[in-house]
Amino acid sequence: MQLKSLVAIAACAMALSSCYSSSPRPLPTVRQGPTVEGAWADPNGIVSTFQGGTFTTRTTDTNQVLASGTYTLQSDRLVEINMTSLVRNTQQKVNCALVTPTQLNCTSDSGAQFSLARRA
Repeated sequence: MQLKSLVAIAACAMALSSCYSSSPRPLPTVRQGPTVEGAWADPNGIVSTFQGGTFTTRTTDTNQVLASGTYTLQSDRLVEINMTSLVRNTQQKVNCALVTPTQLNCTSDSGAQFSLARRA
């Protein structure tokens, strides 16, 4: 009986020691949610770029800046843009919802609504 107990204890000790690793395990990677970084176009072909907190809208033919400003992520799907229109010389706040990874639905503080599609 004593030999069985020693064998059982030894087996448990070996089983537990196999669970321990002397080298640390790598931490799991944190998956980021959707991002708005990159180029987006409206139905008229005007391209807006989101990069590192900066927002810029340009014409496609002459690359002229139409509006610029900043953006902040309110959540993983909501973006607030504070921009200055160089065409109208006005400041505007725009809220956008990332409804799919390739579509932003936006509403300006004046109530105008528009959509942007991610450019490949």
